Amino acid sequence: MTQSEIPSIHAHGASIPQIGLGTWQLHGAVLQRAVAAAADAGYRHFDTAPRYENEAELGAALRRTGLPRDSYFLTTKVWFTEASAPAFLASAEASLRRLGNDQVDLLLIHWPSPDVPLAETVGALCEAAARGYPRHIGVANFPARLLARAVELADRPLVANQCEYHPRLDQSAVIETCRRHGVAFVSYSPIGSGHLLNEPVIGAIARDHGKSPAQIMLRWHLQQGMVAIPRSSSPERVRENIALTDFTLSEAEMARLHALAAPDGRIFNPEWVQSWE
Repeated sequence: MTQSEIPSIHAHGASIPQIGLGTWQLHGAVLQRAVAAAADAGYRHFDTAPRYENEAELGAALRRTGLPRDSYFLTTKVWFTEASAPAFLASAEASLRRLGNDQVDLLLIHWPSPDVPLAETVGALCEAAARGYPRHIGVANFPARLLARAVELADRPLVANQCEYHPRLDQSAVIETCRRHGVAFVSYSPIGSGHLLNEPVIGAIARDHGKSPAQIMLRWHLQQGMVAIPRSSSPERVRENIALTDFTLSEAEMARLHALAAPDGRIFNPEWVQSWE
């Protein structure tokens, strides 16, 4: 697998590889092995956040790979409790120190804050970009109407909205809003945090293609034009999750996967979320 085989999504000047390595809950030797396997397999997109408490470890692991810094796309975020302007900028600065980088490729508002006005947080995000902390900016976990408001408030383009997305969760309203504003949709938990690996429909499609259920779901993301950031602690699974370019799902198979969406399909619904509308 080479980098060129996995396409990138282009949004307002950003070029985001469609498969990245999510690093939530990965630490120590497990993280190091996952990053080494990912780099070797052709991953050129890595995702972290202060909340994951592994930025310093990820930065060190990436340096160990020998990959030139300009060869991969690096994302971090600012947690919602740091949404006020001074705290937001301090968080972004601290992330750069921990990562051992002068700049990340993408800085996201990790979750909307229930307490700080969105205008203040978006203003701080734009100020971080003006200072050169990230090359590009975006948001995460923003429902459609809030995303549209964030786009209005920002003085520069938002390039991504990172949200939970898998066949069990209908995100069509958010996806449509992203496309209307030229914002890339980045899927976290793209294989449903493992909950969908035994889903019969996915298993049947996987058997037809001689692939794993995870590969079927990730291919479903790619064919929709999504960026997906699967996480795995297994080097074997890490390699498998990017081996997606030698098969194609039919329109009927794509439709069967979309039909799995359910009203209770959301996995992550933390208490600080005010509304998904």
